[in-house]
Amino acid sequence: MTTITLVIGNKAYSSWSLRGWLMLTATGADFDEIVVPLDRPETQAEILVHSAAGRVPVLKVDGLTVWDSLAIGECLAERFPAAGLWPADATARAIGRAVSAEMHAGFAALRRHLPMDLKRAPSAGAEAARAGVDIDRIGALWRDCRARFGAGGPFLFGQFGIADAMYAPVATRMVTYAVPLDPICGGYVEAVTALPAMRRWTAAARAEPWVIADP
Repeated sequence: MTTITLVIGNKAYSSWSLRGWLMLTATGADFDEIVVPLDRPETQAEILVHSAAGRVPVLKVDGLTVWDSLAIGECLAERFPAAGLWPADATARAIGRAVSAEMHAGFAALRRHLPMDLKRAPSAGAEAARAGVDIDRIGALWRDCRARFGAGGPFLFGQFGIADAMYAPVATRMVTYAVPLDPICGGYVEAVTALPAMRRWTAAARAEPWVIADP
């Protein structure tokens, strides 16, 4: 019997944890969840118990430890091929990996000025303007994927997969900071935030007792 554990940070603020959690949830596999509250004196020591990298999320599967969100996705795609975490079509799969890697490595202004905060009431402000170039690039990626590969459903490649998990925290930012979106991008954000797993995560995030003043 496979034993799976996912170590995550606060659901309200940990965008990388959300990515790994959505990927794992999409497989349909049962798993245990360990939440390590972030931004506390004991946080680093508690995470180091699970991974020498000192970051979350951390996936543990039958003695294997994987400590990076995108690597977690690759691991899960191999172990649960029926979940379709990557598109079946080779071209779509290559683009899916490229857009996921771009999210993994880029968009520093978006991360800095529009941090994920699921406890914050939606409101518009100056934050979006400071990340305007990143927002424009993300919108272009979303529109391109939806136009070329999205015929089979409401997500970037039709069915929900790793690429959508990588951009799910961005979708929450678009809502939190009331970023103006065109109909295609707005529809995509609605699809992501309406996902049952996303709703469960958001409800749990809002119920958490921990608050970080400046995530």
